[in-house]
Amino acid sequence: MRHSLSIPALTATLLMLSNTAEAACQAEFKAKRDNPLTLVYQVVQVDAPCTVESARIQLEGRLAGQGLTLLKILSVSNQ
Repeated sequence: MRHSLSIPALTATLLMLSNTAEAACQAEFKAKRDNPLTLVYQVVQVDAPCTVESARIQLEGRLAGQGLTLLKILSVSNQ
């Protein structure tokens, strides 16, 4: 009986871990800052879904807070 209780708990834990792994997404991008002109290339983690559009929305907000303008998303990939 003890095994029947631990199997559902183990299954739930594995499902939570797999959902967390799927949520990890890396976005590679270029950005700029004016006065003086500074070009930036970075790879950062963004939230799911792992799409160019989702990454663009997230990065524009983050970068604006740093005085940067997003130029282009080069790629997105699941980590």
